[in-house]
Amino acid sequence: MRLSPFLALCIIFPACAAPPTAQQTIRICDTNGCVDRPRNYSSGDLAAESADDPNEERIAALQRLAEKDARAAYDLGLRFFRGDGISQDSYQALVWMRKAAEMGDLQAQKALGRFYLTGLEEMGSDPAEAEKWLSIAASRGDKESRRLLAEASAAKKSEAARVEWANRWRPVFYGYWHSQYPYRGYWRRGVWGFY
Repeated sequence: MRLSPFLALCIIFPACAAPPTAQQTIRICDTNGCVDRPRNYSSGDLAAESADDPNEERIAALQRLAEKDARAAYDLGLRFFRGDGISQDSYQALVWMRKAAEMGDLQAQKALGRFYLTGLEEMGSDPAEAEKWLSIAASRGDKESRRLLAEASAAKKSEAARVEWANRWRPVFYGYWHSQYPYRGYWRRGVWGFY
């Protein structure tokens, strides 16, 4: 029995017959959602892949500023959460929002409490961490944080309450963060300014 050259190669190199694994793919996200593509994927849209992307300069400048300015770190975290001008990345959203919260930004402290209360994408909720950040924000007089703190405390005491809260409020929370929280910074004449 004679095998075709392709079939013979697949017997010798079994990886060619196997479906792509996570190591062979990359997650690509845009305004239409996320999709896994082969690592050597190209959209064919040279404008989108250009190194001259104006957002790249803006985001790089925002990242440099975010290292020392809580408002910039908050905006960067929000941009990563939304995928606005940058690839959506919930881990980076959490990193930058936490940095802003640690620098004392009230809105970031509340946001971090919400992130931990509802969970982000694959990250489950963490009511104890939510309670920590919401306590800080509530102690500064934020009424919404005080209300969320009571819910975080209840979720911390009961697994059922935690799951119910996260499942019920996650879609609302995502919609709220995508549309209700404004950026504080603006890009003008090649520099970031803040309100």
